[in-house]
Amino acid sequence: MIDNLFTMFPGQGSQRAGMAGHLLREHPRTAGRVLARAEDATGLPLTALCSTAPEEALAPTEIAQPAIVATSLAVLEVLRDQAGFVPAVVAGHSLGEYPALVAAGVLEAEAALRLVRRRGELMAGVSRQVGGAMTAVLGLAAARIEEICAYCAPLGVVEIANYNEPGQTVISGQRPAVEEAARRALAAGAERTVALKVSAPFHCSLMRAIEDEFAAELERVPFSAPRLPVISSVTGTLVRDGGHARDLLRRQLAGPVRWVDVLGAAAAHAVDGCLEVGPGRVLSGFANRTGVHSVVRSTHDARRIFALLRELGQEPAPGAAA
Repeated sequence: MIDNLFTMFPGQGSQRAGMAGHLLREHPRTAGRVLARAEDATGLPLTALCSTAPEEALAPTEIAQPAIVATSLAVLEVLRDQAGFVPAVVAGHSLGEYPALVAAGVLEAEAALRLVRRRGELMAGVSRQVGGAMTAVLGLAAARIEEICAYCAPLGVVEIANYNEPGQTVISGQRPAVEEAARRALAAGAERTVALKVSAPFHCSLMRAIEDEFAAELERVPFSAPRLPVISSVTGTLVRDGGHARDLLRRQLAGPVRWVDVLGAAAAHAVDGCLEVGPGRVLSGFANRTGVHSVVRSTHDARRIFALLRELGQEPAPGAAA
């Protein structure tokens, strides 16, 4: 049985068609209640978007962000409801920091969803104003990629957006500079580069244009002290208090995601393993390849949730998927 888990919440890019469909089928009362509240908080038809809408409907940043957070919160509530689950330590990859703060009692779920809705709108606005792009670079040291970004800076903004794992780093910025940096990374020995299907240049200095406006939104929301450890993806260290959490969410817009540091910090805690709560298995992959813990679980589908509930020592309720 496992019940002492480092719990990770995914970010944008983890969305997929029908990502909450299995939750509504197998746990209609719990998941339905969470999604209904998310709809009230955001004004979006999230139940349909997360269960029956086609993938292209989830692509816009202002839709994808609240949809992912709503699905992650629905999974978390199912685990709480079915097994009394309480994470040992939490962290979120960029956007995922919002449900992580909800899990730690720093933010109320509705407040987090309203913030995420506005965050997505502001980020989408940046995308409409600049020709942004993001590209993952595989198989080249982050320090070498930093040098390449500095070399390409005269062409425009290009910066490291995500330190995801030792073998994967994401660059972000203006398209000509990002494309040239990707070409130079291949010439420097990168295994390959992958242009990401995103609508905005996240986690680079282009996002500073919205920092002040989003900071004003953050100031309107109460932040509490964490009830359990939260590792920030901005610093790779623990969130100290509510005010610190608020400031980190502001800094997160233009700062890189330091997921390598997050996983390193998680290794210092006496936990039984890692659990990804929400759609997708990206963070589970990072954890597996980094080798931080031997036990890594995800909640990507009904089968995995069913198996997790059994591991948590709770026989799933009748009607749960086998």
